[in-house]
Amino acid sequence: MPIIKSIQQHWKPITIFLLLVIAFLSLYPLPKLPEFQGTDKTYHLVAYFLLALPSGLKNPNKWILFIFLFIIFGGVIEMIQPYVNRYGEWLDFFANTIGVISGFFVGVILNNKFLTSH
Repeated sequence: MPIIKSIQQHWKPITIFLLLVIAFLSLYPLPKLPEFQGTDKTYHLVAYFLLALPSGLKNPNKWILFIFLFIIFGGVIEMIQPYVNRYGEWLDFFANTIGVISGFFVGVILNNKFLTSH
């Protein structure tokens, strides 16, 4: 799988790019709060899944540190959001965490299936 191999080779810049995109989209001030709080859990899960996937594909030696840092990043974002006219929610943090864990381990599984078997 050439795309998986490419992501694995460039996992650091991809991860940094995704961190910046998530931070921007999460902290960009809204003119007014959305009327319905709590409808964005899928977006959180997908964003953090994609954030952790390249690290899982690379499966670095200090993988637990990456998972921990990504989870902390999601928590810090949620704590800052009320100051930029957004909601900071525990359920968003939970969705972020599930996304990180599942993204990392899907990356590890794809790595084992497609990259280490050749």
